[in-house]
Amino acid sequence: MSDRRRAEIEAKRLKLAELRKARAERQKADTERRQATEAGPSNYRRADVDDLVTSVLGTSVGRSSDSAGDVTPVSMPGTPAIGRSSSPSNLRERTPPGPSGRASRQSDVFSDRLSIGTTLISQGAAMSVSGTDHVMERTMTPRFMPDLVDVEQDLFELPRKERVTYDKDVQTAEMAVETAAPDEEKIRQQILQEKETEAEKLAKEQELEEENAKLEKEIEQEIRELTEEERASIFIAPEFLDFVEQSSKIVQRALNDGYDYIRDYTVGAESGGDESEGKRVKRVCAFFDERYGKNRSITDLDWSPKYPELSVASYNKNPAALNEPDGFVAIWNLHLLERPEFVFHSQSDVLSVAFSPFNANLVFGGTYSGQILLWDTRSKHLPVLKTPLSAAGHTHPVYAMQIVGTQNAHNLITSSTDGLVCSWLVDMLAQPQESLELQHAGHNKTAEVAITCLDFPDNETTTFFVGTEEGNVYQANRYDRAGSKAGLNQYDVYRGHAGPVMGLHFHPLHGPVDFSDLFLTASADWTVKLWRAKSLAKPSTQAHTIGPVYSFDEADDYVYDVKWHPQHPGLFGAVDGSGRFDLWNLNMDTEVPVVSTQVSSNRAINKLKWDCKDGRRAAMGGSDGKLYIYDIGDMAIPRETEWTDLQRTLAGMQGGPAGAGGGGGGGGAGGGAVDGEPTRIVAGR
Repeated sequence: MSDRRRAEIEAKRLKLAELRKARAERQKADTERRQATEAGPSNYRRADVDDLVTSVLGTSVGRSSDSAGDVTPVSMPGTPAIGRSSSPSNLRERTPPGPSGRASRQSDVFSDRLSIGTTLISQGAAMSVSGTDHVMERTMTPRFMPDLVDVEQDLFELPRKERVTYDKDVQTAEMAVETAAPDEEKIRQQILQEKETEAEKLAKEQELEEENAKLEKEIEQEIRELTEEERASIFIAPEFLDFVEQSSKIVQRALNDGYDYIRDYTVGAESGGDESEGKRVKRVCAFFDERYGKNRSITDLDWSPKYPELSVASYNKNPAALNEPDGFVAIWNLHLLERPEFVFHSQSDVLSVAFSPFNANLVFGGTYSGQILLWDTRSKHLPVLKTPLSAAGHTHPVYAMQIVGTQNAHNLITSSTDGLVCSWLVDMLAQPQESLELQHAGHNKTAEVAITCLDFPDNETTTFFVGTEEGNVYQANRYDRAGSKAGLNQYDVYRGHAGPVMGLHFHPLHGPVDFSDLFLTASADWTVKLWRAKSLAKPSTQAHTIGPVYSFDEADDYVYDVKWHPQHPGLFGAVDGSGRFDLWNLNMDTEVPVVSTQVSSNRAINKLKWDCKDGRRAAMGGSDGKLYIYDIGDMAIPRETEWTDLQRTLAGMQGGPAGAGGGGGGGGAGGGAVDGEPTRIVAGR
């Protein structure tokens, strides 16, 4: 049965219930009205009867005279006649009019005889009781009253004149006001109309009940038990699976959301707070799904630029699962902890992943085979676009990618370990728009530069920097520009690491002071180094080695990634192979991190990424396949003096002996130790 038919049934049921309710109320009102009508006349008649009995008993008691031969009622002189109420005319005045005047007069005659006989008997009894000894007793017999005939019996019915007498009751007793009797014909018509109306309503109700019973029978016939084959066909239907997938996510999100919507969180809140709250790093959650993350490691991650609760992570191959895809990408939601929001598959290990900053539904991935994949959250698990496996694109692992440009003109920049950098249009991945091979003549065996990481300075779309497996950092240009050609800058070499460069990140262009020429690198030599990029307008014309500004040597394992904080100018985070997350604040201390947190026990943390909103949360991907989310609290909020404090800190770093010398090839740990002395004084301020 269609939904429309069911809605009609429900509407008719509601209408039937309303009619029943109205009928019950109408019956109740009729009953109350009838009771009120019957109670009025009965009370009136009862009061008249009481008055009549009182008046009769009052006249039966009189005084007798010794000299009187007959017993007659005697009244006191100077008082009104009390025996008036026993007269026939007075009885007619007190008695309500009956339906016929003749019957009323006959009843008056009978009551007169009864009253006179009763009076004689009562007076005789009184005289025998109150008499003295010298009075002779008599036996009193009631006087016989002949049956008188009313003269007006055969005459026309004339209106009787009201007999007005002065009595004490006239002044003290309440006078009952008689209301005119309603017209009998009108009452009869009204009753007939009410009966007809009620009959019509009963007919309508009966009709609705019959229709309701008929509809219920139809519903029972259509709602029947499904067979096993019908159930199986429904369970495997794509529409049913999509419905269960979407609705279960909504239910799980509501269950996981710890926010109570009817609770006032301001009541009972502490005003002071803990002093160490600003330095505390709290774990928000850890995302892991046994079906997807077992025996896999997270290779890269990113935050959604539009939805702050979404983060994406890429995974490598599971050697134990031969029937599963080699790589996959999972989008996790902070309000859905048990399973990922979306899952995308790949035929090769996914080594790099990124959300599109201009379209929140698109996710890009770089694979071990060299393919570039594009997934859409509105589509299924497989990619909607991908690059061909040919020499036109990458044929080596793609470890780094970045989207540069504006909303109307942007490109996807990817790099592989064979030194090839490609520029793609996001809606056309059949072949790259541009290709650039990075080669350096100073290499002994091969001129190729094995790129491990890549980053663009803020507001820059042409010049970029790459970290290599040999430990050096190079500057490269996508196009020819003033004073430099497209390709790798052969002369400027940023040398300082003794192992492969695992992470590279430029300072964000944020705040009143521009620090966008500063960048950090993380390396497998257990160090994090701070660099200042050479001016792009003055490239070197001969070989020139540039050393680090400072070296942070606190780590005890490979440092896999490092990232500047997006809001605080002097804050950055680093993760290493021991599973530790170090948070550094250059304005407070350059020797040790302000907070060091053990995220994973004996498992490396491969990637770090700050959220795009305010930088309070940090996402970390581990080699155990878990995605950790941490909150740094108030440390993400900078003071107004942080930018000037960082200027002083950098001046102290560059004012040291090693900083002044420009730092040669051995400027690693040693250079950092020497430069640390003036920095400690600045941090103390």
